[in-house]
Amino acid sequence: MSSNQSTPTREVARRVFATEFNDATFTFKESDDERAPLYSLLPTGEKSNRVFLVGTLTETEDVGEDSEYWRGRVVDPTGTFFVYAGQYQPDAASALRDLETPTYVAIVGKPRTYETEDGTVNVSVRPESITEVDTATRDRWVVETAERTLDRIDEFEDEGNEYARRAEEEYDLPLRRYKQAAIDALESLDETDEEVAEPA
Repeated sequence: MSSNQSTPTREVARRVFATEFNDATFTFKESDDERAPLYSLLPTGEKSNRVFLVGTLTETEDVGEDSEYWRGRVVDPTGTFFVYAGQYQPDAASALRDLETPTYVAIVGKPRTYETEDGTVNVSVRPESITEVDTATRDRWVVETAERTLDRIDEFEDEGNEYARRAEEEYDLPLRRYKQAAIDALESLDETDEEVAEPA
């Protein structure tokens, strides 16, 4: 067995705003291997096995019945991420248990989809790590995520972009929705700066 197979490379964690993440309801594998990673298809034409998000942790709740199972609500300038961590994510679960709200957090995790009885697909994050961060880190994430989102939109029409073509098939969603979300997110930073700058 070659060393390549024994140490799988970790997928790049994609930066994505809540608006787009919550629309990414289609998942797929690229091989029949049962250990093959499950990808979420972002509507802007990128596959994602891991995501990196930063936002305000606004509430946490133990929603488990027999054992602890924590749900966190994390808000970015475009919407809300829901994060779930239980016994298999002990560090993330203890972070959700111990962190005060509201506070800024950085989360790396895997997208998860869940179909409700009425056929609605809900998207959430299963966190690998949850870290408390400062305002500067949050602001930098917003800027970089806006840039990545706009880059994906720019590359959407490239002929060789197979994930963009797949997104066109799976989603009937206008790209301007995500472009506007990125612009709104950047403008929200300007508003925050102005609030800070204004004398009391």
